[in-house]
Amino acid sequence: MARRFIVEADGGSRGNPGPAGYGALVRDAETGETLAEAAEYLGTATNNVAEYKGLIAGLRAAYALDPAAEVRVRMDSKLVIEQMSGRWKIKHPDMRPLAAEAKGIVPPGQVSYEWIPRENNKHADRLANEAMDAGKRGEQWRPKVPPGGTLAPGAPEAAAPADDALAEPAATGAAGATGAAGAAGAADAAGATGAAGVTGATGATAATAATGVTAATGAPAVGWGSADLGTPATFVLLRHGETPLTPEKRFSGSGGTDPALSDVGRHQAERVAAALAARGTIQAVVTSPLRRCRETAEVVARRLGLDVRVEEGLRETDFGAWEGLTFAEVKERYPDDLDAWLASTEVAPTGGGESFAAVTRRVALARDKLIARYPGRTVLLVTHVTPIKTLVRLALGAPPESLFRMELSAASLTAVAYYGDGNASLRLLNETAHLR
Repeated sequence: MARRFIVEADGGSRGNPGPAGYGALVRDAETGETLAEAAEYLGTATNNVAEYKGLIAGLRAAYALDPAAEVRVRMDSKLVIEQMSGRWKIKHPDMRPLAAEAKGIVPPGQVSYEWIPRENNKHADRLANEAMDAGKRGEQWRPKVPPGGTLAPGAPEAAAPADDALAEPAATGAAGATGAAGAAGAADAAGATGAAGVTGATGATAATAATGVTAATGAPAVGWGSADLGTPATFVLLRHGETPLTPEKRFSGSGGTDPALSDVGRHQAERVAAALAARGTIQAVVTSPLRRCRETAEVVARRLGLDVRVEEGLRETDFGAWEGLTFAEVKERYPDDLDAWLASTEVAPTGGGESFAAVTRRVALARDKLIARYPGRTVLLVTHVTPIKTLVRLALGAPPESLFRMELSAASLTAVAYYGDGNASLRLLNETAHLR
C-alpha cells in the first residue's frame, strides 16, 4: 500500500511585493509526524509567488521521501488551491510557469488539493516568517530535524561530499566566452563528436580532454562544499560509450535505429566503471531509455552493485529525417533546413524532429525531478550529448548558442552539483574520453 503524506505550505510578502519567503512541511498522514521542513527567503516577491514557491518546495520534499506516495496538499491560499485543482484559470503570467513546475513534480494521480483556514496552517506560516526574519538578518533559514524525521531536500545529509565525487576541486572561474562555432560544433551538438577542439561556454579546452580534469563554475555559485548551503545533489553525467555511428560522426538521436555499443564502446564502459568503482562515491544510477545508454549503465551499475533506473527525459534529441546522416550529407540534402536549425534553437530538424528548445524543457523537467528524488546524493546519469550539454548550459546560465561551442567525447564525465539556493557548480572530466 502506498504511503500517504500531507503537505502544508504557505508564503508571505511584507509589502506585496516586498521581502518574501515561504514555508512548507511534510507530515505522515497516519501519525501526523513531521517528516521534513523547508523554508526560504525569496527577496522581493508577491504573496502569490511566495505561496507557489512554498507549494513547489513541499511537493519536492514529499517526492524525495517517497516518489510513489499519495500526497494531499493543504494550503490557506484559495487562489493556489483552486488553480492547481483546475477549477480556476491561471491568468497572471508570473503564476503559469510556477504552476507548471508544481504539476511536474508529483504524478497527477498521486496528488490532491484542499483549502484550509489560516488558523489551521500555522506551522507553514511560522516557517515562512522564520525564513523572512532570517533573510532580514542576512542569514539563511536552517531546517530543524524532528524526532524520527528527515531533512528537507537541500539540507545537509550523510552523503558523499561533492569535492570527492570525481576529482580534487580545481580553481573556480567564470564561464569562458570564446569558441569556434560552426559545422564541427553543430555536428557535436547533434550527437556526433565535433572535430574542433574549442574553448566554449564551459571554459574547458580540448587539451583537458586528454590530460584529465578541468573545472569551471557558473556565477553566482559559491564553489564546492559551502556549509551554509548543505550537501548538494551531485549529478555525474556520463555520455554513453561509442556505437558504430560515433566515429563516423552521424546524427544519432532518439528517432533512429537505436544502435548498440560497439566493441570500443563496451571497453569504454568497462574502463569508466572501474574508475567510478575506485572513487566509491556513486550512490544511484539513472539512464536514458536508449539502448546505448542502458548498455553503458548496466556495465557500470553491475560493477558498483547498484540497480538502474530509467528516466525518459534523458533521451537524446529526435533528429527526424537527419538520423543516420553525416553533417555533410544533411547540408547537401537539406541546406535551408540546416541553416535555420543552426540559427535558432526553436527550429526542429527536417521531418518532425525535436528542437533544442523542446529538448531543454524536457531535460530541465527531468533534472528537477531527479534533484527532488536524490537530495544530497551523488547520482550517475548515463545520457547523450545534447542532454549533457543542456545541463551544462543551464548550470552556467550560458546562452542557447553555447550548445554549438562544446565538444563532448564518448564515455566522458561531467559533474554538476545543485545547491539548496538554486545555484549550481560544474566540474568537467574527460579522463575516459580517448580510451580504445
